[in-house]
Amino acid sequence: QWQLAESGGGLVQPGGSLRLSCAVSGFPFDVYTIGWFRQSPGKEREGVASSSSGGANINYSDSVKGRFTISRDSPNKVVYLQMNNLKPEDTAVYYCAASYNDYAQSVDDFDYWGRGTQVTVSS
Repeated sequence: QWQLAESGGGLVQPGGSLRLSCAVSGFPFDVYTIGWFRQSPGKEREGVASSSSGGANINYSDSVKGRFTISRDSPNKVVYLQMNNLKPEDTAVYYCAASYNDYAQSVDDFDYWGRGTQVTVSS
């Protein structure tokens, strides 16, 4: 049975860093695009970063470009989101998701979702 499990969220001060993990099981990790999304209260879920199968196609939203880095650990079937220089507006529940589409970027492109991990950036 497929599963995506996020971890690594928490409370951090502005300017701080966190690394989120997304552990994948139940489907062939290397052929799926993995994306990170976030959603804050009253807002729509938005894409943050994505990495296609094999890591050939990597995309970031403009709001996180230069601060966040997505990476894949294929042997352990984990995708990371390193978040640096965090800002209060980064506060949200962060979700990882999987898609068979190598060019998937939007919410509707993704088929499998984790339950999310809360990230709060506050002093």
